[in-house]
Amino acid sequence: MLIDKRPVEGPAVVATKSSATDVVTQMDQAAERLIRERIGAARPGDAFLGEEEGVTAGSSGVRWVVDPIDGTVNYLYDLPDWAVSIAAESGGETVAAVVEVPRRGWTFTAVRGGGAFLNGEPIRCTSGVPLHSALVATGFGYAPERRAAQARVLTGVLPNVRDIRRNGAAAIDLCQVAAGRIDGYYERGVQAWDIAAGTLIVTEAGGRVGGLAGAPAGNELTIAAGADLFGPLHDLLAPLDPARD
Repeated sequence: MLIDKRPVEGPAVVATKSSATDVVTQMDQAAERLIRERIGAARPGDAFLGEEEGVTAGSSGVRWVVDPIDGTVNYLYDLPDWAVSIAAESGGETVAAVVEVPRRGWTFTAVRGGGAFLNGEPIRCTSGVPLHSALVATGFGYAPERRAAQARVLTGVLPNVRDIRRNGAAAIDLCQVAAGRIDGYYERGVQAWDIAAGTLIVTEAGGRVGGLAGAPAGNELTIAAGADLFGPLHDLLAPLDPARD
């Protein structure tokens, strides 16, 4: 569905996806094309999974998972918390990741087995934080019904933690967990391109990322936290039925 650009100076909205609030800008599309072109020129046999252009098959066994702008609404409104998220997979396992946050001057990176870094400096998740003292980030979906369900879950979380933050970009939330700037994160409805890079960055920073009851992180639910907080945060969320819509 084509819609008009915002009535203020800014990037053009060229389409919507799941709802009228789930927007795609010209820069989402242009950024993904550029990323694919640059990586493809260096590694022509690699596969791609991108938010805007979907799946491209490859022959090398390496796949790049690309979110050209995570936090598009923030980008559209000239807010600083949006990111470019790129992960490289080999054999189905993420082996390298970068999340670039241009407006903040942050470059988060990780290589499997090599640690996690912010602007070249090592980062670690927090440890020893009890649930009641944890600062927890979350996000909300685009469909009104899902948002209503997420709000009900939030009423069960908020009295049991220090506070909640809602930043609008899953990749940045994961990186903030990795950097120890927030203690935990949970969200329903994220896609592979939202979390592929951030998941490796969290785990290489000593944290844990997963779903409900041992399931992998993904669309149903993604939970991330320091290794000792993950269990209490999971156990707080599980009886609240956070995978419902």
